Amino acid sequence: MTTQVKHGEVLERIVRRDSMGISELSRKLNVSRRTIYNWFNKERLSYEVIWQVGDLLGQDLSPCFPDIFQHGNLDSQDSRALNRQSNKEPDSVYFWMNKYIQLLEKYNDLLSSSAVKELEEQNPKNLSSRSKRPDTFLYQ
Repeated sequence: MTTQVKHGEVLERIVRRDSMGISELSRKLNVSRRTIYNWFNKERLSYEVIWQVGDLLGQDLSPCFPDIFQHGNLDSQDSRALNRQSNKEPDSVYFWMNKYIQLLEKYNDLLSSSAVKELEEQNPKNLSSRSKRPDTFLYQ
């Protein structure tokens, strides 16, 4: 009776022997530590998970997982597609961060201009020309 080794157990041995810790690995993969521990308990892991972990650790994991890497090395198209996918993630983070900052700035401009209008309606004589600038905050 042959017992097949779990992919998760093999991956766990590889990760724990490497100098990179599980916390750092989880940060670089943009997954939680719990996800990595769940991978360690799985019977089979996907090709992408194994490839990304091996890439981050700087190791070729194909000898450890011969059933997944049956065709030997990665095709150049597959490796380019995976690299493109991993390279897009940081760009998308910065895209949404910049988008959020722009929206906050617009929101602040709207708030300050509406505050100035309200104060002008309440006390049109008491406002000096300097305080009517939209970039200054008025306090009562």
